[in-house]
Amino acid sequence: MLIKILIGVAAAVVLVVGVLAAIVALQPSEFRIERSATIAAPAPAVFAQVNDFHNWEAWSPWAKLDPAAKSSFEGAPAGKGAAFAWAGNSKVGEGRMTITESRPGELVRLKLEFLKPFEATNTAEFTFKPEGERTAVTWSMYGHNKFIARAVGLFVNMDKALGGEFEKGLASMKSVAEASARK
Repeated sequence: MLIKILIGVAAAVVLVVGVLAAIVALQPSEFRIERSATIAAPAPAVFAQVNDFHNWEAWSPWAKLDPAAKSSFEGAPAGKGAAFAWAGNSKVGEGRMTITESRPGELVRLKLEFLKPFEATNTAEFTFKPEGERTAVTWSMYGHNKFIARAVGLFVNMDKALGGEFEKGLASMKSVAEASARK
């Protein structure tokens, strides 16, 4: 009798795990997070905030989450080939960004490599569209969802979580770029 119960419980556990694995496997394999803002500054001034990693501390939402994070700059001082590495607390993790494409006043594309708390490589882009004396900025990140990321996505809405950080960053960038443009 006890063996039949144990076999029944084991079969139920295997069934539940199998169903969960199937649900996770059916989640989208690709993701894209995107937010936009309009900044009252010319495109070159806004572009400069993104194209030089030395400027990110003033507006990046992650810089505020761990002011004690260790960071380093490598490669070109700005633009294509510039790289920024960080290692911080559990809120910011560890990783590296490298500018792979830079078109003044139009686009900055980054290779974004996360090392901790999870490994992932994604692409981030900033596009800049002049609108008279203003600039429309779009910050996006896209990439491939590994199995673990798909599983986490069942419980955490990554678009809302990361999108909220993008919104904070764009609001800070707006303040910095507009103040810079008024000088």
